[in-house]
Order: sequence, then structure tokens, then C-alpha cells
Amino acid sequence: MGTSPASGPAGDRYVVVVNDEEQYSVWFADRELPAGWTATGAQGTRQECLDHIEQVWTDLTPRSVRAPR
Repeated sequence: MGTSPASGPAGDRYVVVVNDEEQYSVWFADRELPAGWTATGAQGTRQECLDHIEQVWTDLTPRSVRAPR
């Protein structure tokens, strides 16, 4: 039984990334970041990154919807 590309092997390292809408995600540390995403500096196992995101991403509303117009 293998691992899915989203979860990767247990030894994989990940980074936390954020986009212009202040939405967070986990990305493989050894891969180029996708366009529109910036590394936050947080890194670790997938679970460590998910735990970090849970702490910092308290408002899931995209920034453009939150911002006064």
C-alpha cells in the first residue's frame, strides 16, 4: 500500500504557504512553490504544518471579502 501524493511518505518535509487572499496550505519543501503562493517560514512534518495552520488561520474568509470596499 502506497501513500497518496497529498500525504507523502512519513519522512517528507513540508512548508506552510499563504496566498494573497490569506489562505493557507501545506506544500512539499523540496518542490518549487506554485504561482501566487509564498512560504510563511513554518516547516516540518505534514501534521506539524497542519497544526500551525490551525493556530494561525482563524478566519477562513478570503481577505478580499473581509476588506472594506
